[in-house]
Amino acid sequence: MGFEVCGPNEVMVVSGCCLGRSRYLPGGRIFVWPGIQKLQRLSLNTITLTIESSNVYTQLGVAISVTGIAQVKIQGSNEEMLQAACELFLGKSEKEIKAVAQETLEGHQRAIMGNMTVEEIYKDRKKFSKAVFEVASSDLINMGIYVVSYTLKDLRDEEGYLKALGMARTAQVKRDARIGEAEARRDAGIKEALAEEKRMEARYANDIEIAKSQRDFELKKAAYDMEVQTTKAQADLAYDLQAAKTKQRIREEQMQVTVIERGQQIQVQEQEIVRRERELDAQVRKPAEAEKYRLEKLAEANRTRVILEAEAEAEAIQVKGEAEAFAIEAKARAEAEQMAKKADAWKDYQDAAMVDMVLETLPKIAAEIAQPLAQAKKVTMVSSGKGEVGATKLTSEVMLIMEKLPLMVENLTGINISKSMKMSHRMARIYQAQIVIYPLLATYNGQQSHYS
Repeated sequence: MGFEVCGPNEVMVVSGCCLGRSRYLPGGRIFVWPGIQKLQRLSLNTITLTIESSNVYTQLGVAISVTGIAQVKIQGSNEEMLQAACELFLGKSEKEIKAVAQETLEGHQRAIMGNMTVEEIYKDRKKFSKAVFEVASSDLINMGIYVVSYTLKDLRDEEGYLKALGMARTAQVKRDARIGEAEARRDAGIKEALAEEKRMEARYANDIEIAKSQRDFELKKAAYDMEVQTTKAQADLAYDLQAAKTKQRIREEQMQVTVIERGQQIQVQEQEIVRRERELDAQVRKPAEAEKYRLEKLAEANRTRVILEAEAEAEAIQVKGEAEAFAIEAKARAEAEQMAKKADAWKDYQDAAMVDMVLETLPKIAAEIAQPLAQAKKVTMVSSGKGEVGATKLTSEVMLIMEKLPLMVENLTGINISKSMKMSHRMARIYQAQIVIYPLLATYNGQQSHYS
């Protein structure tokens, strides 16, 4: 045969020649002499047993059926137990070994059921399983079998006893469950209320902090806004002040420009007045004086001629008395003729002469009118804000006097100056300015004016 090998779940038993006693080898290798030694094998695998105990009367006489599950195996680590198992089961099949172990366990299971009540078995299965395990293990150990575990699988009866117990227990459990549920709901409600209270406290505290933060933000924002608005208002006021100063300077410059323009206009008007005066001298005065001079010379020549003729006639008559009388008559006649011709000359140039006389007299009149104003040390002009002020107001009043002057001359002399001079309305005003404005302005420039 030679060497034999087995696994850890098997034991080899060698007996025969040269061996005082059988050798037990759980797993490993051994040499077996062929013919003189014998090799036997025994399984060490775990065996699962289903133990049924039907209609077994318990301690109080209630019949129940129990199903248990046991795990058993031949102990290979203990030599005494292995020797006992080999003595009892060597050469037997696993089925036979299983039957022996099952019968033994079932007997012990029935014995334990008879010593316990249904309630004990039902309520404390662990105690029942432990009792069966301890009692069965003590017997099976002697057979070399080790009980690995025992568990109560099922418990039942045919009379409904267990069901009744279950109903009572179920009712009790339901009651306890309802009580527990109510208590749980109560505790949950209390805890929920506490949690809600804490949540609301936290929320209110958070809202208070938020409100405080909002208040601080609004206060700071208001302060910042006030500072910004103050700075902006100062900047706007500075801008408005600078703009007002700039506008004031612009108005002053415009006033300077206006003064310069008016000064230039006055110079132009002065030049125009000088030109018109020269034109008047050339067109009216000089021709009138020339014509007057011519007529006077003609009258003197006629008078001299008449006188000479009268004297000649007197000499010719040689009558001294008559000659003197005739001379006197001729002289008177010559003078009368001269006066008539002068009258005719004045009649022809009546308007021009009158204009010339009026123009020569008007500066004197203007000087007399301006004399009271020239004596004034201070002129105060009051304005309502609707009309002109300052020099413009004085100029307007002077212009009003100018407009009334031609009418006054016409009322005094019956002669329309503008029409007689054949001047336009604008040129007449310019000539009147020469007569009236300049004396008044000369007076005005020498005074200190106050406007209010």
